[in-house]
Amino acid sequence: MDLTGAIWHKSTRSSGNQGDCVEVADNLPGLVGVRDSKDPSGPVLVVAPAAWRSFVTFAKAH
Repeated sequence: MDLTGAIWHKSTRSSGNQGDCVEVADNLPGLVGVRDSKDPSGPVLVVAPAAWRSFVTFAKAH
């Protein structure tokens, strides 16, 4: 899967975690990429936008 056009964003809530951060790219059509900010050339989890929205909604509620 080609993610070269991905624009990665770190959560504003990640700032105090001493580098333990997740980055998300949600600018690609039909998918959302999630990666470890400490390993930007490492593996990427790719999910459907609806699944990502469900995860974020769940995480905010807990």
